[in-house]
Amino acid sequence: MFIKLTLLCFIKFNTMVNKKNVIILGAGSIGTAIGNSLAQSEDLRISLLSVEEDVVESISKEQINQKYFPNIRLNSRLQATSNELVLQDSNIVLLAIPSVAAVDYLKNINHLLPKDAIIVNLAKGFGCGKRLITDCIKEQHLNPICTLKGPSFAREILSNIPTAFTLASEDDKILDEVETIFKNTNLYIDKSNDLEGVEILSILKNIYAIIIGIVDAHFNSPNLRFMIFTKAFNEMRKIMMVFGGKEETMFKYCGIGDFGLTALNDLSRNRTLGLLIGKGFFTEDISGKVVLEGRIAMNVFLEKLSDQNIDPLEYSLMRELEHVFSGNNDVSGFVNKLLKY
Repeated sequence: MFIKLTLLCFIKFNTMVNKKNVIILGAGSIGTAIGNSLAQSEDLRISLLSVEEDVVESISKEQINQKYFPNIRLNSRLQATSNELVLQDSNIVLLAIPSVAAVDYLKNINHLLPKDAIIVNLAKGFGCGKRLITDCIKEQHLNPICTLKGPSFAREILSNIPTAFTLASEDDKILDEVETIFKNTNLYIDKSNDLEGVEILSILKNIYAIIIGIVDAHFNSPNLRFMIFTKAFNEMRKIMMVFGGKEETMFKYCGIGDFGLTALNDLSRNRTLGLLIGKGFFTEDISGKVVLEGRIAMNVFLEKLSDQNIDPLEYSLMRELEHVFSGNNDVSGFVNKLLKY
């Protein structure tokens, strides 16, 4: 009897030791949703690391994120903490905080990260010096890096709806290792070695979602919507390839999938901005208060494309959107100009 108990304890201890430690930086909507899905696996230890003490407390005491998902009970295996020392035992670290803070925060906790811990970027936007976040991370950290992007609304993930992501890394071994944490969850993965292309598309899709929103609000025509959608898709492809992305990436979940979700669903913030413009409700007062990825990213891309002397016809839709943000409120004229290209 003693031998059996000892053996059982050993097996249980060995199983706990072999579990992968997955730390999610940020307990906002997407971090909480993905963490809750990963917590379905008994082979993982999932911790949300957050600076929001009220969020940590509500998850720890009630197993509910009252700030982002009130009254939705989370998986009992999902833990939350504000103690950064939890990073010392991490195997995989998911970066799920806003793009404006992502690079600096990761730099500040670099001394706590094991050198072989894999960093997975979920943040969408530019980082240090208007550069891709993954480029900034590679410059500051020796850790393996990959990115995770796809057509995903956090609330649907939390509702256990099947949801797709593209996982990208230049190293196939890293891809295979990270992919294992999504097995037996509601998260489905396709893989890519085009790290830059996946990152670029995650920013571009916000810009072109605004354009689709403007068109839909003013005309509500399926024919016109998908005509402009196709033009936008092709323009995204050209710009992505200018900056080193691969054409095939357009047909991953991070490409046509994420663009379709962001451009055509009213839960999208950037599409909503386009709808406001198309309906004539957009003002400088609103634009000054609502900080959206699409508008910020548009200015960065226009600057970069101009610096490279790229023919403006290659990004004509984006240029016309810039004119709208500069005060041109003639939406009918905006659409007519899009049709010329």
